[in-house]
Amino acid sequence: MMAQLNPLVGDIDGNKNLVSEAIEHARTDHHADIIVFSELIISGYPPEDLLYRSDFIPRCEQAVQEIALCCQDITAIIGSPVRISGAIYNAAIVIRDTRKVGVAYKQCLPNYGVFDENRYFTAGDDTLVVELFPGIKGGVTVCEDIWSPQPVARAAARRADIIININASPFHAEKHSQRLGVLNARVSECQIPLIYVNQVGGQDELIFDGGSIAVDGNGHVCACSRVFSESRQLVSLRQTDAGLILNGRIEPMPENDRLIYDALVYGVSEYVRKNGFSGVVLGLSGGIDSALTLAIAVDALGADRVSTVMMPYLYTSDMSMEDAEEEAANLGVNYNVMPIDGIFNEFEQVLGRVFADEDKDATEENIQARIRGLILMAISNKKGRLLLTTGNKSEMAVGYTTLYGDMAGGYAPLKDVYKTTVYRLAKYRNKISNVIPDRVIDRAPSAELAPGQSDQDTLPEYDILDDILKRYIEEHESISSIIDAGHPPALVRDIVRRVDLNEYKRRQAPPGIKITDKAFGRDWRFPITYFKGP
Repeated sequence: MMAQLNPLVGDIDGNKNLVSEAIEHARTDHHADIIVFSELIISGYPPEDLLYRSDFIPRCEQAVQEIALCCQDITAIIGSPVRISGAIYNAAIVIRDTRKVGVAYKQCLPNYGVFDENRYFTAGDDTLVVELFPGIKGGVTVCEDIWSPQPVARAAARRADIIININASPFHAEKHSQRLGVLNARVSECQIPLIYVNQVGGQDELIFDGGSIAVDGNGHVCACSRVFSESRQLVSLRQTDAGLILNGRIEPMPENDRLIYDALVYGVSEYVRKNGFSGVVLGLSGGIDSALTLAIAVDALGADRVSTVMMPYLYTSDMSMEDAEEEAANLGVNYNVMPIDGIFNEFEQVLGRVFADEDKDATEENIQARIRGLILMAISNKKGRLLLTTGNKSEMAVGYTTLYGDMAGGYAPLKDVYKTTVYRLAKYRNKISNVIPDRVIDRAPSAELAPGQSDQDTLPEYDILDDILKRYIEEHESISSIIDAGHPPALVRDIVRRVDLNEYKRRQAPPGIKITDKAFGRDWRFPITYFKGP
């Protein structure tokens, strides 16, 4: 059985119970011979510096010992940290009939992107091969081991009949196809089937999508679990002269826009649930970013757990007011209108003497945004609801945001979503039910912080901007390479300069859901202070 479960980092007792219940279910209800869990399911993944607490690993090891007592007439493969002579290992522990029969130590420790495993773990140096069934030997590997040929080759050299790979592999939109490519590469090298069990759930900015897979010796997918959902799927194994035959249920993979949208909904739901918030609050502007964020929040939590606030000022158009009210009505959420004119006037009076000889500029625009952030944070504090920010990746990249204003909040669902993708997702959501007014999607975007303002007053069209950003951020292309792709030199240099200069803002942004291969945060580690060139 592929046990695709949702552990909580640090909840050792809760995770132990989750595993024990799954073992009992597999043995008594399905008569399974073996159950495979995900990487570090006892501690949750990633445990990070919890591993340094003196009692943490002993508690994990005690949990495994207690789970072993449940493993009567069944084999379980369980991910847990272990300590040996002061060294910490990321391990897969094989238990049969209440006894530990082998331990696989992760050999390839990822130290890129969101991963910091060299900080915590010591690498193993061999692949465990153990009898799983009478006459059937399995090579047991952990996550990144499958991305390198050597661990599987070691198992094949010792005549393993199947590879079991346990994972906590974070989601991004292209990850499923990448995994299939890696699994096919390993199978083609060794011609033996492979079981890939992945964690599901949300952890801070990471989403674990599950999608556990069984692949036969010819590289054909024989089973695939549903994404963004816990699953306990049986996979049958039958030995023949041609090798092992695998059979299971294949859940369809959603198309790209649905996959991304479902990931965002799942991420909000998981963050709110696991951090104990009663609900969320967000500001509605009548624009597309807040409209999409509202739809995601309602789909994640239900309308009764979502509150919205419209905070108009002098430059807020009637159309924005009408659209925000319609969005709230379409989704059935609590909606309040709180004008900020009076508060802004008080700010101007207080600052008047200091600003007497100064022209109006972005300072006054930022004050509007910061007043709105203050109101929303007050509601968040008083009501115990998480404040969702509504900014997207394109804005975060070039600093088209106000620090302590629209960036104020606890979680940022669209932080890794480019503006062009925001439009695609809004259109996708409207195919389910028409909740975002068409003119919100069709009209030119504006922050409405100044008369007649449009995003394109200071930014290029978003399809151009996003292409430059993807090349620079995700592909690490040089300025000259981006120019060679057909973008105007002055524009490229300006956009790159903005990305570099606004790292200080991004460091102070709330966490958000990773959906691309290079999300701001752990994936993107640039200094704030460095030589940026002439």
